[in-house]
Amino acid sequence: MTKQDFSAMLDSAIAAPAANQGLARDLLAAGQDRPCYVIGRNAEALGLIGRLRLDGIVDDFAPAGAVWNGLPAIGMAQLPPEAAVINCSTSISPVAVEQRLADAGIQSVLSIQELAQASDGAIAHATVVREQREDWNQFASEWADLYDTLADEASRQTLADVLRYRLTANAAFMRGYAVRTHEQYFEPFLDLRSEAFVDAGGFDGDTTEEFCRRCPDYRQVHLFEPSERNLRAAKTRLAGHRDIAFHAKALSDAAGQIAFDSEAGSASAVTTGGSELVEMTTLDEAIPDPVSFIKMDLEGWEIKALAGSERHIRQDRPKLAIAVYHRASDFRDIWRYVRSIHPDYRVYLRHYTQGWSETVMFFL
Repeated sequence: MTKQDFSAMLDSAIAAPAANQGLARDLLAAGQDRPCYVIGRNAEALGLIGRLRLDGIVDDFAPAGAVWNGLPAIGMAQLPPEAAVINCSTSISPVAVEQRLADAGIQSVLSIQELAQASDGAIAHATVVREQREDWNQFASEWADLYDTLADEASRQTLADVLRYRLTANAAFMRGYAVRTHEQYFEPFLDLRSEAFVDAGGFDGDTTEEFCRRCPDYRQVHLFEPSERNLRAAKTRLAGHRDIAFHAKALSDAAGQIAFDSEAGSASAVTTGGSELVEMTTLDEAIPDPVSFIKMDLEGWEIKALAGSERHIRQDRPKLAIAVYHRASDFRDIWRYVRSIHPDYRVYLRHYTQGWSETVMFFL
């Protein structure tokens, strides 16, 4: 497929009419009394409250009697067969949610995207859709250039599928994908051997643990995690592994201090509203010795951390596995920046959920 074909395919996905428009209009109509539920605890679901009649939220893990923003929580097995369900699950497993609803006998299911399209602006598209469309409208030619430079057909197909999903929230584009986060960062083409590994955004050590299992002849691991709670968990988890240096700092493009949200689990991130002040460093300052494999998942801070790693990237030419899904522009920005250092890097793309999260760009 040429760059022009790629761009035309994306434009067609945006322009395509959404399915289930009749059901969407019925649910939006004043006075409708059909049982209606939402699934997915997120901003999109929250935005529907007060905009249409909702009887509850579907949550199989909520305790009996639980309420979320005024909506009673029920299990999927408790749904009335005639109920309509609005699927607001967009980040991890929208396809699996649709399948579970079908298995439960629920036939009237529509996505937040379909509801938004039928509402003539009264219901907002999912945040990821709004942001991705804005980026696509401004930088379609650069997206096409990115597509054209990817190293294999699997990468090009991944970009086409993930970008179409991010532009439409249509789960049909993700039906060929599975949630396989245990495989994240560890593709066969990396050919891991005797690596000096940097785990940037180490969380509780889960990625480093998997790295140690897959690459037992590694030379050294440097794990960066600014959250004290997460770092304690990582040290406990990795106590039986050798040659791991734990760095209680955030990686960025300069040393200093910055606010950090340490209460968000694996999504803990640098943020202006953070509850904790943490130390920052650069990879170039923190590690004097060469490194051979750098993984980064920093909740949108990757481009800053890469800028602070330029010496290592320029001199060591390490393998890179960089999360690119946090912002609409991350795919382009990270691709452009790394290739500005080494234009001959081969670029691969892989995806590890059925939604918009967990896309990784690899540079070899």
